[in-house]
Amino acid sequence: MSSENTATAATSEAGDATAAPQTDAVTTDSAATAGAGDAATPTAGVSKAMIADIEEAMKDVVDPELGINVVDLGLVYGVHVDDENIATLDMTLTSAACPLTDVIEDQARQALTTGPGGGLVNDIRINWVWLPPWGPDKITDEGRDQLRSLGFNV
Repeated sequence: MSSENTATAATSEAGDATAAPQTDAVTTDSAATAGAGDAATPTAGVSKAMIADIEEAMKDVVDPELGINVVDLGLVYGVHVDDENIATLDMTLTSAACPLTDVIEDQARQALTTGPGGGLVNDIRINWVWLPPWGPDKITDEGRDQLRSLGFNV
């Protein structure tokens, strides 16, 4: 997951007109859970975190090589929160060979489980997925602006 590889891939695929918008990738499970506990719904004294709050907190998780958050890079494919307030994140990486899964998982755990009142969720699980494969088409407009400011041609 080197920045050179990402920049090359971003340059060669940036014009892909068939790419799905980022909002579809990030909020895959949001629509499915909106009526079933998106807001705080206590179950045995446990309040569930809201999907939008989790997605916002995940913007504090930064790809260590690129310095851009995982949400704007399009690496978060979906979020689900169970009745025990445990978040399962469907995530991918720019490369299946990326050695930084532990770093990203630690950052995600820190962003979601710590803070005032103990954090947004009780715990997290990351489901690393490879389909659909990540591509530069998944980068948000904000992510593209950040990459351009770093000198990438996206």
